[in-house]
Amino acid sequence: MLDRHARRLIDPPLNQIGAVLAARGITADGVTLIGGALGLFAAALIALGAPGWALLPLIASRVADGLDGAVARATRKTDFGGYLDIAADFLFYGAIPMAFVLHDPATNGAAGAFLLASFYFNGTSFLGYAILAEKHGHKTDAQGQKSLYYSNGILEGTETIVFFGLICLLPTYFSLLAWVFGALCFATAILRIYAAKKMFTI
Repeated sequence: MLDRHARRLIDPPLNQIGAVLAARGITADGVTLIGGALGLFAAALIALGAPGWALLPLIASRVADGLDGAVARATRKTDFGGYLDIAADFLFYGAIPMAFVLHDPATNGAAGAFLLASFYFNGTSFLGYAILAEKHGHKTDAQGQKSLYYSNGILEGTETIVFFGLICLLPTYFSLLAWVFGALCFATAILRIYAAKKMFTI
């Protein structure tokens, strides 16, 4: 819901930095892998009981997630680069809730499982919509220039990053926040499926 507004603010500086990195021979895929590694490091810190410290690599991971596209735009976009980017994103989105569950299974297990199920459902609705949009020749740059069709929804990347920041800052409220955010993820997926029915039913 907020991605298109956030993109207007962050894309210009990211594109400038991306051009500098590209000029120094840094590849978009390399930035994607660094971002993925930082995200997994953040998850490891959470699992070890240091969610506050996890905020630093978590934010750095998301900056890298924006920079890989900027580097690609400054050099050459590839289908594999887009594929690697979305795979790294989904790994990151799953690793952070799992880390909270690993840290305190008794307290966070049920809410964490619900949240991961909602991510799985929402991610499937997102990727399925992208496949159908490509098949029907639909294009959008509402969330910036992407390698695949990004359908909008109640919750997008910006909201998810804010949510991850909140649970790192307020780890004792993980369960409550996870139930709420998971419910909104389910709502996002259901609304996307409804939109797909209207768009792609022939």
